[in-house]
Amino acid sequence: MSTISTKVHVSGMTCGHCVSAVSEELEALAGVEEIDIDLNAGGVSTVTITSTQKLSPSEIGEAVAEAGYLVVANEA
Repeated sequence: MSTISTKVHVSGMTCGHCVSAVSEELEALAGVEEIDIDLNAGGVSTVTITSTQKLSPSEIGEAVAEAGYLVVANEA
């Protein structure tokens, strides 16, 4: 089965707890297999989501918002 890699940029994350909160919300989305976060404390962090199906920008944004952060940019 092939996987899809989606990158989003998230603002407001500052620590490991932030990473855990965002990862937990994104892992709850259907098809998500792995989350990799390059934390840029106080700046814009890069979140790479590996999934078995295409995720819509709105569902990613809602999951990140549920964790208390904001998606500032999406990359295909």
